[in-house]
Amino acid sequence: MAIVTSKEMFKKAYEGGYAIGAFNVNNMEIVQGITEAAAEVRAPLILQVSAGARKYAKHVYLMKLIEAAIEDTGLPICVHLDHGEDFEVCKSCIDGGFTSVMIDGSKHSFEDNIKLTKQVVEYAHDRGVTVEGELGRLAGVEDDVNVSEEDSSYTRPEEVEEFVSRTGVDSLAIAIGTSHGAFKFKPGQKPELRFDILKDIERRLPGFPIVLHGASSVIPEYVEIINKNGGNLADAIGIPEEMLREAARSAVCKINIDSDLRLAMTAGIRRHFAENPTHFDPRQYLTPGRANIRALVKAKLVNVLGCDGKA
Repeated sequence: MAIVTSKEMFKKAYEGGYAIGAFNVNNMEIVQGITEAAAEVRAPLILQVSAGARKYAKHVYLMKLIEAAIEDTGLPICVHLDHGEDFEVCKSCIDGGFTSVMIDGSKHSFEDNIKLTKQVVEYAHDRGVTVEGELGRLAGVEDDVNVSEEDSSYTRPEEVEEFVSRTGVDSLAIAIGTSHGAFKFKPGQKPELRFDILKDIERRLPGFPIVLHGASSVIPEYVEIINKNGGNLADAIGIPEEMLREAARSAVCKINIDSDLRLAMTAGIRRHFAENPTHFDPRQYLTPGRANIRALVKAKLVNVLGCDGKA
């Protein structure tokens, strides 16, 4: 099995009423935990690399880790750039073997977003690579993405047809109430997704793949473990999983998950150090972190995304 694009994955997901899990990777243990879980339940998979991950681990190391995971599991895996901020970073990832890129022009005007996105699409499509664009801005902080609540905005359904038509993108990330990071809502605030906006977009773009960013649920179990073992994640709140399952049954074909992976690994490591204060071998404390990621991803693939058995 080789690295694949998201095109066929999204077609099957749309028709089957499920979503593909897009999980961010930063090191070997995270790659292993994610891909071992997907292999166990035979789920298709998108591994995402952010600008921060490329700076931390280097492009070549991440690609080799993913290639090893494909050889180890036999899974179809799409390698995707998460939140490419300009043409040059998208070009670098395309030239470096990525099969999908996201160009995030949401901070620009509508016309400038179209111009930038179209430029990336033309370069990518000539090389068989798929492209994700974005309309609307998600609040929150994650790696190099930092958008205040005041600067966030819902996607305007009346713009989606023109944007997709003029840019030629293969999928569209929208803003309907999800948010980056582990602190998505204020204490006492009820998490809500604007399914009315999603349904309007689905009506305007029949059969077109929609993407949700900032969709971690901030699993309370992991937050509690972290806080009990020296952490301080007060008021960390995420997206309820039943809302994500509802989205996966609609036009949403890709759901991004990053913060939950970070929480799962950190919980495993913090608890291990608390229970084993004499340990200093990275293999000792990274093993439970990796095990947490594997358990988390398996549960997401089966219970939230509904894509088990679809690989």
